[in-house]
Amino acid sequence: MTAGDQLDLFPEPPKAAGWDPTPYFPDPANIRAKLLALLTLAREATEMPWDDRELLYHRTVFPQMANWLPADEAAQLRREFAAELARLETV
Repeated sequence: MTAGDQLDLFPEPPKAAGWDPTPYFPDPANIRAKLLALLTLAREATEMPWDDRELLYHRTVFPQMANWLPADEAAQLRREFAAELARLETV
């Protein structure tokens, strides 16, 4: 018995309706627009514009979304967003 013989034990999984194995790469312009909109909202706010749940979401997702942008731009946006959050948390 060889390793190739055992492959029959693991058939191809069924394809889900609409499943596409092509990797997804979002448009950096769309990502940038969304991040800049969040950053603008934070900059213009005089108090925290999000409840605790939304704040946790944005604190988590903003840096992850920035990963789709060039590294230097992503780092700058992350710093600016973190600074605005820090400012709003002291208000």
